[in-house]
Amino acid sequence: MYMNRELSWVKFNERVLEEAERKDVPLCERLTFASIFQSNLDEFFMVRVGSLQDQLLLNKNIRDNKTNMTAKEQIEAILKQVKKLNRRKDNVYEEIMDNLEEQGVKLLNFQSMEEEEKEFLSQYFDREVAPIISPSIVGKRQPFPFLRNKEIYAVVVLETKTGKEKMGIIPCTNSSVPRLIKMPGGEGAFMLSEELILHYMSRVFNGYVVKAKSLIRVTRNADIDADALYDEDLDYREFMAEVIKKRKKLMPVRLELSREMDGSVVDTLCKYLDLGKDRVFQGSTPLDLSFGFQIQDELRKKPELFYKKRVPQKSAQFEDGMSIIEQVQEKDKLLSYPFESIKPFLNLLNEAAEDPNVVSIKMTLYRVAKQSKVIEALIEAAENGKEVVVLVELRARFDEENNIEWSRHLEDAGCRVIYGLDGYKVHSKLCLITRKEEGQITYITQIGTGNYNEKTARLYTDLSLITSNVDIGIEAAKVFQALSMGEVVEESTHLLVAPKCLQNKVIEMIEQEMEYARRGEKAYIGLKLNSLTDKRIIDKLIEASCAGVQIDMVIRGICCLVPEIPEKTENIHVYSIVGRFLEHSRIYIFGCDERKKLYIASADFMTRNTVRRVEVAAPIYDEELKSQLLEMFITMLSDNQQARKVDSEGKYVLNVAEESPVNSQEYFYQAAYDAIALNKEKSTF
Repeated sequence: MYMNRELSWVKFNERVLEEAERKDVPLCERLTFASIFQSNLDEFFMVRVGSLQDQLLLNKNIRDNKTNMTAKEQIEAILKQVKKLNRRKDNVYEEIMDNLEEQGVKLLNFQSMEEEEKEFLSQYFDREVAPIISPSIVGKRQPFPFLRNKEIYAVVVLETKTGKEKMGIIPCTNSSVPRLIKMPGGEGAFMLSEELILHYMSRVFNGYVVKAKSLIRVTRNADIDADALYDEDLDYREFMAEVIKKRKKLMPVRLELSREMDGSVVDTLCKYLDLGKDRVFQGSTPLDLSFGFQIQDELRKKPELFYKKRVPQKSAQFEDGMSIIEQVQEKDKLLSYPFESIKPFLNLLNEAAEDPNVVSIKMTLYRVAKQSKVIEALIEAAENGKEVVVLVELRARFDEENNIEWSRHLEDAGCRVIYGLDGYKVHSKLCLITRKEEGQITYITQIGTGNYNEKTARLYTDLSLITSNVDIGIEAAKVFQALSMGEVVEESTHLLVAPKCLQNKVIEMIEQEMEYARRGEKAYIGLKLNSLTDKRIIDKLIEASCAGVQIDMVIRGICCLVPEIPEKTENIHVYSIVGRFLEHSRIYIFGCDERKKLYIASADFMTRNTVRRVEVAAPIYDEELKSQLLEMFITMLSDNQQARKVDSEGKYVLNVAEESPVNSQEYFYQAAYDAIALNKEKSTF
């Protein structure tokens, strides 16, 4: 009934690769999926494999609580599966590039290029590249250099005149040399800069015989526990800046090669990097596919190679020219990204910054855009004399530097900045606007499933509730009061607030459904999540299935529960949607008909979310919004274009229906377009 967390993630990334393999996905989008597959794998090795490696190094005998696998067993299983997937990636990359060549774009290689192309590249290397590269030969006076995380290096085996072998290394990542070198003359022909450097290694090491060469790339462990290292006498922001520096120098967890090299050479590299040979991956795909976006830019004039253009629409729930605050006071609003624009929320913040009746704005920030309009609005509010309290989570992995910089800007503007809690990451998406009018305190509360990030609001599916409900406002105020005091909420009535008031309340609601089922009444649970790993909740869902509760789950990524096993999980059905947009919204549904409870949340059902983070789930009380949310969930269950159903063996099966096709993401986008068109019709009438 259980699937290992790490192997379940590998299955998720396989589904991403399947999108690159699909012939019905536009060609340039297939290249994007191949690139996402590769970058996903980078982060997986840096974080998850890095964590397992730490367990091995510390001789911790920790076993997975669902499958009882040791760290060693998990790593071995991961490496086996990843090597299989990498072979598929190499095949699909070659197929995509062959098809792109038919469209007029190609990457050159020296084996098949014309003499004039070789002459251009030869001159280009001598003039533009050779003067700025920094070669080194490993020896007694020059130790093996530090290889930076995810950067590409050219490595060469050199033979001296006396027959001795040495190793030469050249960094290929240089801001002065473009990654894609455009060939003169005809459009669409490029050479990768690292391949150019590799080809002309003999010119750099001209006193030696080149015996073998390859491009290499090292992935380093990024799993560093900031809380365990923190000293209360240190400034927390400066401490986090030091943590980032340390992470860049952590142990390697993977070595990738672009060419086959003699076993003794690989042994030498592994010795220098302190890596086992099982961590070496050799393939034919470029070691970094991010150049694909530049290739796509060359083909923008061919719309058939891309998904149909879609632009986030104005929400039909809001009227132009009217105060956002007044509209929310009349009725709760629910925004659905990326189908609807984030602008109403940004307008709300800007309006609050100017509203003389607004006393304070309080907000939790986990990941924000590089050029953040949200931050700009908060700064303006502070400069206008509002009390602005912002919790900036400096431990948001890989966004620490961005958050550190924004925290400085907020402080400079007069905002009060909190850096998080001891032992808990603050992952909630919560904004509270407090107003005082005619002696009365009122609240506008926003609770979301995704970050306050204008960029990802165009790429991720997320939900955002904006409400003037007093009970919700009061509980949101309690959350901020606790955060300000370095504490967590101990009890709540309306909001579900982790770490103390979410997992237990979810389990209570599952148990309530079990009671209804045992009495022979209809009982139902519907969940939309990114991941399901929390064993307490998983075990309770299995109990509920055995009791007769019908359970539907749409889980994009990790799912540690195997559904549809007779007499165990036969009443549980699991689907995964991987498509154009990253599924990121979380929806909880408990109960049937008039007793149905609906929530949107920032929390997946992962132990890290339910008991180790501050998370918030908000109830949907407005009946129209409930219907809207239910319709969305039912549509996702009906998706027969992008959804995979999980069978009783844990396999994900894509069943594409040619008749009555339902692509839920396209359906929601079209619905947003149609709602705006209908509004225009009504106003014209």
